[in-house]
Amino acid sequence: MPAKRHGPTSAMAHSRVTWRHVKGELAMARIVANGIAIEAERHGPASGRPMLLIRGLGSQLIHWPRRMIDGLVRAGFHVIVFDNRDSGLSQKFGAAGSPDIETLKADLAAGRPANLTYTIVDMARDAGGVLDAFGIGAAHALGISMGGMILQTLAREFPDRLQSATIVASSSGSPDLPTRSPEIEALLLSEPEGTGRKAHVAHTLKCDRVWGSPGYPFDEGERRTLIERAYDRCHCPEGVGRQYAAVTACRTGFADLGGITVPTLVIHGTDDALLPVAHGEDIATRIPGAKLVTIPGMGHDLEGEIPDMIVQHVTRLARRSGDSRS
Repeated sequence: MPAKRHGPTSAMAHSRVTWRHVKGELAMARIVANGIAIEAERHGPASGRPMLLIRGLGSQLIHWPRRMIDGLVRAGFHVIVFDNRDSGLSQKFGAAGSPDIETLKADLAAGRPANLTYTIVDMARDAGGVLDAFGIGAAHALGISMGGMILQTLAREFPDRLQSATIVASSSGSPDLPTRSPEIEALLLSEPEGTGRKAHVAHTLKCDRVWGSPGYPFDEGERRTLIERAYDRCHCPEGVGRQYAAVTACRTGFADLGGITVPTLVIHGTDDALLPVAHGEDIATRIPGAKLVTIPGMGHDLEGEIPDMIVQHVTRLARRSGDSRS
């Protein structure tokens, strides 16, 4: 198992922030962290308990439910959200082109070196750099899906940066876990029937409906508006491909999860079509002392009252982890 690294790495230590908009307890910033430009926002009083939220594959900071951010702020957290590299308004790696996923999978299966633009470890360093830019030594953190993989890496490699870790709808990457159905895999890798905004919105809406949360109402109008906002803010399918390559190659860290000492909560839906609930159960089994919470009717999203439940669980975790402000 690799030795744990404590405190900021040299790459993390050279972070800086430029404020673009400050209004009340909302602050938008352009950060240089880990050598790249990252878009970030802060919500709530800076005196609150720091809470870093890490998004999943291809999504943007605007995809966090507002009721979840507001709920965390009311619970006493100072919430920090950001766009991962290659998504939203953060730096893109277009010069690298689009990865060949099938070739990547073949290389990994044969034990050959993977040809990656960046790795999940790089993305974990980005997250640490965001904390540095805001002058935060350690924070509570929550990551969803790919963001949960980034958070596992952060907890494994840089444990001093975290007060607690909440891993939602994610995976350890173990090859022994059940895979998604061929139909879901095909839909995940499919492309819109046509080009332009209208085709993209229709395709994304179809996907979201399929792997949403069957136990909670799907608000099609609200979801359509969010998809349109995200498209207008940033549409970068090549970036999603490069992120997917990093996720695909992240298949070895599961062996080291037993070394994580950060207080950990794993939340997973019983109806997750993208990552079956066994993935969450596996993470909780591998991390010593981790608590598992399964939410009936939850799929691979944060629909309905799910954000409120998560806020409650995260607040309890902060209290258990010894945060004196809980």
